[in-house]
Amino acid sequence: MRFLSRRLVMPNDLNYANSLFGGRALEWIDEEAAIWAICQLETNCLVTKHIGEISFESPAMQGDIVEFGLETKAVGRSSITVSCLVRNKATKKTICFADDIVFVKVDPDTRQPTAHGKTLEGLKAQTDDEVRRLNMNTEAE
Repeated sequence: MRFLSRRLVMPNDLNYANSLFGGRALEWIDEEAAIWAICQLETNCLVTKHIGEISFESPAMQGDIVEFGLETKAVGRSSITVSCLVRNKATKKTICFADDIVFVKVDPDTRQPTAHGKTLEGLKAQTDDEVRRLNMNTEAE
């Protein structure tokens, strides 16, 4: 799982118990997972089709920095399935886990599913190449 994004829990993100509102966490998960899928499939013509099991494990409080871990679980002809783990940056304690988030590539005009031409093996190689390039760039600085 790769942790690539972080957010600061602000007052407007809180529920009546002064912890991160579950709806806000789900909004963030959908957005972060969509960005992951867009980068993986190299297209922004994706729609959220399904979000499977969601488990809230511990609260996030105002001022906490939360980070999002994402990984690709499966790749179909027109779909990609992603998992997202939200955890506290400082404590590494799991806040929320969303499994089986499915995005489908659609034709921008017809809105019908369309093949993306990617495979799980190809995406793993693509991600490994990106990580190697990033590591080379940071080592050179």
